Amino acid sequence: MRVPRIFSREPLAGRAEIELDEGASRHLVKVLRLQAGRPLVLFDGHGGEYRAELAEAGKRARVRLLGFVEGDRQSPLALTLAIGISRGDRFDWVVQKATELGVAQIQPLFTERCEVKLKGERLEKKVAHWQQVAISACEQCARNRVPEVSTPQKFSGYLGDAGADSDLKLVLHHRTEKHLRDLESEHGRPGSALLLVGPEGGLSAAEIDAALAQDFLPLRLGPRVLRTETAPVAALSVLQYQWGDL
Repeated sequence: MRVPRIFSREPLAGRAEIELDEGASRHLVKVLRLQAGRPLVLFDGHGGEYRAELAEAGKRARVRLLGFVEGDRQSPLALTLAIGISRGDRFDWVVQKATELGVAQIQPLFTERCEVKLKGERLEKKVAHWQQVAISACEQCARNRVPEVSTPQKFSGYLGDAGADSDLKLVLHHRTEKHLRDLESEHGRPGSALLLVGPEGGLSAAEIDAALAQDFLPLRLGPRVLRTETAPVAALSVLQYQWGDL
């Protein structure tokens, strides 16, 4: 059986034991049916991870920390994904796969063609849900740093300051003739990149023009039009292959 990896919201440095929250405890005890003495891996998002063992199985399981292990498994390419919010579970899927592919930050956007309406408590709950999706993806894929899922912003408000610290800013645009292979010869090897993607129906012509006016470069992913959940995964994979760690 694979050793379970569990995220701790509490800092782990200097701790001998820690009590897990009810969600993690239920997963270990009720779902995986682990008994005391079984090995675990814990991480708190600050880098590295901890060898551990289940000390007490219960509603609030207790875990004994045995030793720290270095290693972040972070990509050398710091990636931010800014993407229009899609309907249903499509956005959950994007958050999960983007996390597995090594993004450092996910910025949900309300764009012109975005059909999702969120505000107030519903918005807060949805962001917390997406963050938990990212945490679960990190537990599965062995990342030790959790990407931040930021509070959604309106496209127009986000664009002005977007990517100020990014070496490369890209907007997916299926009508451009620019391909990724053209970019390195023109702009060198980036250490960070911001990828801007639309929701269902894509970004409007006005939004693409606004992004280009803010020094985003248009990027095409071949001759086919990709779905909103396919496009970011394809683009992130290519970027990680080109300049990251794939």
